[in-house]
Amino acid sequence: MRAVLRRLGVYLLAAWVAITVSFLLPRVVPGNPVAGAVARASQSGNCNAQCIIAVEEQLGFNAHTSLWDQYVQYLGNLAHGNLGQSWSENAPVSSLIISYLPWTLGLLVVATTISFFAGTTLGIWMAWRRGTWFEWVLPTATFFQALPYFFLALVLVLIFGQTGTMLKWFPSLFGYDIYVVTPGWNWPYINSVIGHAILPAATVILASIAGFILSMRNQMVTTMDEDFVLVAAAKGLPTRTVVWYAARNALLPVVSNFTIAISLVVAGQILVEIVFNYPGIGFHLFDALAKLDYSLVQGIFVVITLVVLGANLLADVVYVLIDPRARQAA
Repeated sequence: MRAVLRRLGVYLLAAWVAITVSFLLPRVVPGNPVAGAVARASQSGNCNAQCIIAVEEQLGFNAHTSLWDQYVQYLGNLAHGNLGQSWSENAPVSSLIISYLPWTLGLLVVATTISFFAGTTLGIWMAWRRGTWFEWVLPTATFFQALPYFFLALVLVLIFGQTGTMLKWFPSLFGYDIYVVTPGWNWPYINSVIGHAILPAATVILASIAGFILSMRNQMVTTMDEDFVLVAAAKGLPTRTVVWYAARNALLPVVSNFTIAISLVVAGQILVEIVFNYPGIGFHLFDALAKLDYSLVQGIFVVITLVVLGANLLADVVYVLIDPRARQAA
């Protein structure tokens, strides 16, 4: 329990630093974040001094108060779930992020889970059958990992996407067929969502699976030389049992490395969403940057940071639960 609390304290400190940085960035970059909102307000009429002050209050960029007062107000709003107002969408940032987040989390959870279990399984099998032709899987996976996410996504679109020039098997734009199906808990919509997620998920899996394969293979090769594995094999236990003994102990460092992989996958998925126009947080972050919607950018940055920290904390908790040594060290 003490180990979990210590990790929780570290992540709370990291969350505070990220929140503070997200507050400072829009205020130190060149330009005025309120200018775009004022220009939009002026389209429907003149925006006088009172109008500008109202826009500043709404967006949380009140130049008439000190930076400290703005920071305290920002923390108070954040504690109440108020991330500000998006001038480009004319809606609360929190409600917009709630509509974006399921797309990103769904794709992230499915793709990362498949990549982790498939990579771990392949790594176990490659270590057990090392020296055979099966080891060619690792160079192939490493090749895909070396490619930038956006480039790999473009290649998949070109080969398999309906907007490409070759096979045209899978949809390659949007999260569902926006021209045909109606969103809701109906089979046409669910089927369309699954079909549109195949290429983005395949991009994330191909770009991240090599790390899990290599990590698990190296740990398995080391663990298979341990005495308990050699004794289990000498006793004539079934091969499946011996492999399980080795894999169960080799898996611990791989779970620890999983926390690093999450951050890399999230960063890559943002680029994937942009390529596929996938309606997740990454695509809308790019769109908000293009529109200079600083309130939406700031809110998305906070949410992405908290999601990554939460996933890392969950992985650390799992590691403490499955490894007694981590509890004893604490």
